[in-house]
Amino acid sequence: MGSLYSEYLNPNKVQEHYNYTKETLETQQTSSRQVASAFIVILCCTIVVENLLVLIAVARNSKFHSAMYLFLGNLAASDLLAGVAFVANTLLSGSVTLRLTPVQWFAREGSAFITLSASVFSLLAIAIERHVAIAKVKLYGSDKSCRMLLLIGASWLISLILGGLPILGWNCLGHLEACSTVLPLYAKHYVLCVVTIFSIILLAIVALYVRIYCVVRSSHADVAGPQTLALLKTVTIVLGVFIVCWLPAFSILLLDYACPIRSCAILYKAHYFFAFATLNSLLNPVIYTWRSRDLRREVLRPLQCWRRGAGMQGHRRSGTPGHRLLPLRSSSSLERGMHTPTSPTFLEGNTGV
Repeated sequence: MGSLYSEYLNPNKVQEHYNYTKETLETQQTSSRQVASAFIVILCCTIVVENLLVLIAVARNSKFHSAMYLFLGNLAASDLLAGVAFVANTLLSGSVTLRLTPVQWFAREGSAFITLSASVFSLLAIAIERHVAIAKVKLYGSDKSCRMLLLIGASWLISLILGGLPILGWNCLGHLEACSTVLPLYAKHYVLCVVTIFSIILLAIVALYVRIYCVVRSSHADVAGPQTLALLKTVTIVLGVFIVCWLPAFSILLLDYACPIRSCAILYKAHYFFAFATLNSLLNPVIYTWRSRDLRREVLRPLQCWRRGAGMQGHRRSGTPGHRLLPLRSSSSLERGMHTPTSPTFLEGNTGV
């Protein structure tokens, strides 16, 4: 056991692996690299802020304590942590990389893998919840909270295991010929495993939503109108963004597995593909909040309160009373798409979203 982890604190091991897998070591802080790093940090800070607003909205309003909104809150939490992890990853890149020990390097990359994986698994958990609520309504009874906690817990547990496998021993320390070019301390077979799992998740999400579509289409005619269109629109947006953001990263990782060392120059630019994949964490809260009018209003409420406070100060100066915020109204295309109140079958699977 000691020999397995004996190299984890070796300060020269990371540089050895980068020298072996990289054709050139571009570690100098050029102006273009600094601009790119600054842009990524700003992007990730935006991810953190918007997902934090979603979490605050879900936590402080009991209207959003139903299963669907709690799953969206879990997705927001994973996306928020993904933004934090990617900021840390960016700040510890470049010239700092070669000064890291293997255990520090594994922690840097593993945190990003864990949080990004959790975001993907949260999308799968949402799809499973929707499928059970609509297609398996008899299972959606008193055990609702138990199943919800199991799904959320499982998504995080699997993400922790998946992201932690390299630091637990599935790496290429001592086996340079088996190393990834994109992630020089990760074994190529581990990279292939991650791509395979994510691909299976994508297919599972597609299959679940296709099943939901079939159930909605096969129900009464009065629920196969605007509700179906709203559901299909939401699903199309979610799946489309997921595929667009993650497909380039999947492709570069597959190419990494297939290419011999130093034979594919595009692998040296893989960080751009991962930065693009991070856009999924930026767009997820935008999609779900925009499709839910109530959630959107609650998310924007802090800004409205700030504007109201500024307006009331101005009105006090002019002697005019300020305006009160309108209460939330229950109506949204997402909720219309997920619920079909005219059908007794779907009433049983109603989650109150």
